[in-house]
Amino acid sequence: MTDIITLSDPRVAAVVVDECGEPLVDVRDIPELRLDARQAADDGAYALLRSGVLGRLLEAQRALPAGLRFLVVEGYRPPGLQRRYYDTYATALRAAHPDASPARVRELASAYISPPEVAPHVCGGALDLTLCTEGGAELPLGTEVNATPEESAGACRTDAPGISASARANRAVMREALTSAGFVNYPTEWWHWSYGDRYWALLSGRPAALYGPVDPPA
Repeated sequence: MTDIITLSDPRVAAVVVDECGEPLVDVRDIPELRLDARQAADDGAYALLRSGVLGRLLEAQRALPAGLRFLVVEGYRPPGLQRRYYDTYATALRAAHPDASPARVRELASAYISPPEVAPHVCGGALDLTLCTEGGAELPLGTEVNATPEESAGACRTDAPGISASARANRAVMREALTSAGFVNYPTEWWHWSYGDRYWALLSGRPAALYGPVDPPA
């Protein structure tokens, strides 16, 4: 298997940010898109994306085969929530791997939860999504969205072996549509795609990220 670049890689943190100032916009205001409620919270942050990301998502959806749509599960994530997610998972990993160094725990954690200082979700450039029919029925993708490496036996990886033929085909459909619109995938999570963040800049060979961490709207 080809080595992958994880969000714990120092090269990600080294990417500079040239903040473009695009606003966060609400997916709930876009009738063409479906939004799932499994990550919903009262503040509505999960439904927010940078305006440029939203435009590219609509472009990607137009590239899907007839009868399919994206189902958005989560977009923007406030920095405090990202920190809580990361700390909780890292604590569980330290208990499971008591001899692991802090660097190793960070590496293991980044396969599922990004270190907060480089997290794509906190800049509004990332989204977790899956595929569904026009009627809203989810397609098989091999695991649930947000399945951990432990509970999925590694099937959460985009190129994981051992998933069904239909799941592999559906992942390929997602990949073709989203990459055509400029998104990059985080290869340990088939559902996670981003544009404009540090990880995107590194993988795309761009000199700087377009989006840095942003506070939630008042």
